[in-house]
Amino acid sequence: MSSPSASAPVAIIDIGSNSIKTLVARRRADGTLEALKNKTLDARISAGLGAANPRLSEEGMARGLAAVRELLALGAPFAPARTVLVATSAVRDAANGDEFRARVLADTGHPIRLLSGDEEANLIGRGLTCDPALAALRDFYVFDLGGGSLECLAFRDRRIAQALSLRLGCVRLTEKFVADPASPLDPDALLGIALHTRQELRRAGFRFDLPPSAEAVFTGGTVTAMRLLKAARHGVALEETPSVIATDSLALLVDELAPLTLPERRAIPGMPPARADVLPTALVTLLAVAETAALPRFHHSLYNLRWGLAAEALETAAG
Repeated sequence: MSSPSASAPVAIIDIGSNSIKTLVARRRADGTLEALKNKTLDARISAGLGAANPRLSEEGMARGLAAVRELLALGAPFAPARTVLVATSAVRDAANGDEFRARVLADTGHPIRLLSGDEEANLIGRGLTCDPALAALRDFYVFDLGGGSLECLAFRDRRIAQALSLRLGCVRLTEKFVADPASPLDPDALLGIALHTRQELRRAGFRFDLPPSAEAVFTGGTVTAMRLLKAARHGVALEETPSVIATDSLALLVDELAPLTLPERRAIPGMPPARADVLPTALVTLLAVAETAALPRFHHSLYNLRWGLAAEALETAAG
């Protein structure tokens, strides 16, 4: 009898508020998932998301379409059995989100699946369970911060017990609270972001009721940026920085970045230039979450929505 072989790959394109990302993955013979290609492009299609009636700008839609084209081309040499495009908060909440989806379909032939907040949260949870570094965790929280939303999950015995999507994304809150992202941040703005985050967590009814021993996992570009800054300071690769991070590190980085202008932030070695304007807001948001949950530390994982979508697509292809 022949031994099992790896599956045909699938390609995922995640159209987020701040960036557009691809993952080409396959299932190994042992059942685990293997990334064949990973790529992130900064597109910021979500400008204007903080408005009362958000709309995608013409420039944002053009950047988004160009990014989708580029990522489809990157995945094509792998001959994926399925190619799945999804959109999250920016397209979901925009009054003209359907127009953007129609443009992508007309240009590429690929429809965009619009994820609800609940679907997004649950697929992020599924992606996290693919991370071998988290295999020992049984009861844990997951917080995934994007440009438009914050996904909040609680796992009991590695099964999702809670899943909520809140409009607390870093682009959304920067537009709401920060008058001029190019200037040093006003302490009142930072306080407003923190209070708003805590209020929304309470209003949504997210329960921090796991056992005291429960850990937390943070995902998204904010913590990736933190590790990139640390890696640059120590002259190492991101993978060589600790993936378990003390909550105090969030507060220390806020204190460092808040007094700086946007050009000064962008000049810091390791700083992702396209994230420098929203990073202080994102750090304050995550700090408010960590303090609300009384978390002394958190794990960082790169296994996110794309991994959950890849697991789903591979299961569908096999079935």
